[in-house]
Amino acid sequence: MLANMACSLIEHKRINTTVAKAKALKQFVEPLVTKSKEDTTHNRRIVFSYLRNKYAVTELFREVAAKVGDRPGGYTRIIKLGNRLGDNADMAMIELVDFNELYNATKKEAKKTTRRSRTAKKATAPAAEAPATEAPAVDTEENKEATE
Repeated sequence: MLANMACSLIEHKRINTTVAKAKALKQFVEPLVTKSKEDTTHNRRIVFSYLRNKYAVTELFREVAAKVGDRPGGYTRIIKLGNRLGDNADMAMIELVDFNELYNATKKEAKKTTRRSRTAKKATAPAAEAPATEAPAVDTEENKEATE
C-alpha cells in the first residue's frame, strides 16, 4: 500500500488520504527522495526495490530530485483537512514541498524582510552618508593648507 501511495505522490505531487496513512507515507518517501539526490545506478535500484514502478523512479530522479537538490530534508508537507463524511476519519493532504508555488511564493517574500536585513540597511545608510559629509571637510583642510 505504501509503495502505491508513494508512486501516486511522486506522479501527482499531492494526494488526499487519512492522517495516519500520510504520516506513514512520509516516513516511507523521505529516505527515497534523499536517495534520488545522487543519481547512480545503485540508488536507482534501491529506490526501484521499494517502489516497483519504473515510471515513478524516473520521475523521482529527474523532476523531483532537480527541485529538492539543495534542500537538507523535509521534502513532504502534511496539511490536515478535517473529517471524512462517511466514517468521520481524520483526512489530510500530503504533498511534495517544492511543488506548491503558493507556499513557496509567500516564504520567499517573507525572507526578504527579516530583522537582520532591516538592521543592515540602517547600518549601511549612515555609513554611506558619513563620507559624503567628511568629503567637504577634507576639501576645506586642503584649501587651508594650500593658502598657508
